[in-house]
Amino acid sequence: MDLDWERLVKRYVWHDEKTPYFTRVARLTRRQAHYELFGYALFVGVLFGVLSVATLSSDLPHGNSPGVSLYAFTVCCAAILLGATRHPGAALWCASPPLAALAYFAGYGFHPALGTADKILLVAGMLAWLAYAPRLVAVARAWPQLPE
Repeated sequence: MDLDWERLVKRYVWHDEKTPYFTRVARLTRRQAHYELFGYALFVGVLFGVLSVATLSSDLPHGNSPGVSLYAFTVCCAAILLGATRHPGAALWCASPPLAALAYFAGYGFHPALGTADKILLVAGMLAWLAYAPRLVAVARAWPQLPE
């Protein structure tokens, strides 16, 4: 049995309409922008919904963190607004987590059990996320002018 890997990857990983991450914002259709904004809102909403509860635990290395929990809750709420309204202000707030994480790492450090490679991966991931953040805001700002 011969598998057509190119077709499977294109079908499940890369789809021109559902994963338009390398399409310029000016060339997006409203449907493509919807998929991109919804996917981001879902990812960030779930992640920060869990973080908003988890950071209240006293088992964390820095103890009970109500400030971090409140921030995570506001990001979760902004993600819900972004998914529902595509408002640029919600997109801007949803784009702030990589900066907040980098500030957290600078202020509080990393978990003591992390090795150097883990720390490098975390910082690289936050920097990659930060590089994507302007696109998110640009897509939300362009939403009203995008063609159907």
